[in-house]
Amino acid sequence: MSGTSLDGVDAVLAEIGPSSQIRLLQTCYQPYTDSLRACLLALHAPQPDEIHLAALAANELAHLYADAVKALLSGIAPDTVRAIGCHGQTLRHRPADGYTLQIGNAALLAELTGITVVADFRSRDIAAGGQGAPLVPAFHAEVLGHTAIHRVIANIGGIANITDLPADGTVRGWDTGPGNMLLDAWIKRHQATHYDRDGAWAASGKIDAGLLDALARHPYLHQSPPKSAGREQFNLEWLDTTLAGLDHAVAPADVQATLLEFTAASLADAILRECPGAQELHVCGGGAHNGTLMRRLSALLPTIRVETTTALGIDPDWMEALAFAWLARQTLHRAPGNLPSVTGARGPRILGAIHRA
Repeated sequence: MSGTSLDGVDAVLAEIGPSSQIRLLQTCYQPYTDSLRACLLALHAPQPDEIHLAALAANELAHLYADAVKALLSGIAPDTVRAIGCHGQTLRHRPADGYTLQIGNAALLAELTGITVVADFRSRDIAAGGQGAPLVPAFHAEVLGHTAIHRVIANIGGIANITDLPADGTVRGWDTGPGNMLLDAWIKRHQATHYDRDGAWAASGKIDAGLLDALARHPYLHQSPPKSAGREQFNLEWLDTTLAGLDHAVAPADVQATLLEFTAASLADAILRECPGAQELHVCGGGAHNGTLMRRLSALLPTIRVETTTALGIDPDWMEALAFAWLARQTLHRAPGNLPSVTGARGPRILGAIHRA
């Protein structure tokens, strides 16, 4: 899995049983180089020769994915692995225009590893009228649901998304708004570091009510699910325009504090509005390590138990990679990987394109 945070590749080796019992065997993280990260970020916007640059980036990603696979398989024969589930790196997510684009050159990855690769998971759902995202709720429903407890699972990566798992009812899920994306971009601009460790810089600032109110007026937040978001909706250009529209200046640390509150509040508001009766919130993704963010979620959701997915037996760092291993298994078994109640697709669909070894 390589997501909208653009930090690197999360890879897992997983054994999945006939009833989707999952055993996590090995993990590996491969960080992006600064040059690859800059290239991928630039490709989110139109630029000269972008088709050529995207193809080169896809090849570089395939080699990085292959390195992660080789690290995972130390001492394990590749022919014992049924498949690699490869999400790829999203460059554009435009379901309203009928497409989404994740690069990674799955054919090259199959050549480099000698293992069958399943990729391009999102396109079929979009072809069926869905959002193509989020896809992880189907995995959450399979392995984390409870017959007596109403749970919500929140993945806080670059974008934040939730899965609503009522004890007796329809599974739903959608992107709630920005996760770490704006926080990472703002601290990168002002402190030349990739993320705000434990939310320390945000904690040093004060929430600016005017900025928070302006951010909360983003039209995406007021749309009803199914819905999905990405850098198209939440980016530095939008933040800069919002700051320029205020009648006062905001100190950089106060902007960071307000961005953290925006992430927490948009997620909490979605849960309170759309998930009545929720008893537990389990957080995964990079945001699970942000103590300031976790404390704000607890404060905004006083009647809901807030903790990470560690309490459910899955390390928050590896949830999404495990989900795409499971989605690849669904594809190989000719089983649906989407939930129409989540994505809005016309029905269940078998997702992914298979590149045989």
